[in-house]
Amino acid sequence: MIAFGRGNAVTMKKMLETSFPGIDVLLANYPPPLPKRLLSKVVPVFQFGVMGIVMAGEQIFPRLGFITPPSWYFSMRQNRFGTIATSWLLGNVMQSFLQSSGAFEVYCNGELLFSKLKEQRFPSEFELREIVSKKLPTPLAGRAMWS
Repeated sequence: MIAFGRGNAVTMKKMLETSFPGIDVLLANYPPPLPKRLLSKVVPVFQFGVMGIVMAGEQIFPRLGFITPPSWYFSMRQNRFGTIATSWLLGNVMQSFLQSSGAFEVYCNGELLFSKLKEQRFPSEFELREIVSKKLPTPLAGRAMWS
C-alpha cells in the first residue's frame, strides 16, 4: 500500500505502474490538522455573510443593533459585484489552503516507507522507485494507496 499527496501523485502513480507492472496504486486524501479543518468551516460563513450584507442593504444594520451603517459598508455597496467576487475568490483560496495537508506519505503493504511530513522534502522518482523496489518481493506483488 502506498499513500501520498495529490500534487505529484498522478506522475508518481504512472511511474510506479510503469516500473512495477501489476502494482495497484490507489489515491486518497490525507486529512489536514484539526485547527485547519475547523477554520475551513468558517470561511463559507464569512463568504455568505459578506454577500448577505451587500445584498440586504441598509435594512440589515438596524436589526444588528446599528442605527446607521458603518462607513466601510458604503464602499462595499458601491462595488457590489467586486465585493462579492473578491470575497468568493479569496474565500475559495483560503479554503483550499486550509484543506491542504502538504502530506506525501508512501506506504507499501502497511509499512511507512517515506514521509514528506517527517523528511520535509519530496522524494525524486528514482528515490521512490528504489524505496518501493526494496520492499516488494517481486514487481507484481504489491498494493499501493496514495493520499
